[in-house]
Amino acid sequence: MSDPNPNITNTPPAPAPGVTAAPAATATATAPAAPKPAPPPKPPAKPAAGGDRRFFLAGLFTWWAIGWATFTAAMAAMTLGSVRFLAPNVLSEPPSKFKAGFPDNYEEGKVTDRFKDQNAWIVKNGGIIYALSTTCTHLGCTPNWLEREQKFKCPCHGSGFYISGINFEGPAPRPLERWAVGIGDDGQIVVDKSKKFQQERGEWSNPESFIKV
Repeated sequence: MSDPNPNITNTPPAPAPGVTAAPAATATATAPAAPKPAPPPKPPAKPAAGGDRRFFLAGLFTWWAIGWATFTAAMAAMTLGSVRFLAPNVLSEPPSKFKAGFPDNYEEGKVTDRFKDQNAWIVKNGGIIYALSTTCTHLGCTPNWLEREQKFKCPCHGSGFYISGINFEGPAPRPLERWAVGIGDDGQIVVDKSKKFQQERGEWSNPESFIKV
């Protein structure tokens, strides 16, 4: 008895005309594609050769300028020191003489202290005018004239002097000193601090130590 299906080879039947055959299924599933590795980072761009050269030249110039300035300053200091060494050592001092006005401007028994900054009191007392030094004979402080008490009083150690300049209290060992005085060509009193007179040496009798009025 014959097989009604003559296609015994299990070959799929041919597609009908006009129909596209579907592709045969693959035996195994396709594996997913592996991710691509990230590209390595790019190295930093190297500065141009011209930039390095400019930086080097700028640094070189800076150090050269600093060195030259230091050398110049050292040479200037050395030159100044040499000139200072060769120059005479002259001190600038105020003049030793000054004018103190006319004798008629002074009152009997009064002390004028407007020349105290020039280290002198002008005194008219007992018919004479004299200039007392404002330096205390103890340790060199400057006494003050106390009009009410009629005495010079040293604020440092308490030495006291009469209007004549004679010491009478405190540690001062001797009277105040007098400066030389005279009358100038214009009739004004001239005080000369280059000369001084001490009472304990009997120098107050010197005519240069007072002006008789």
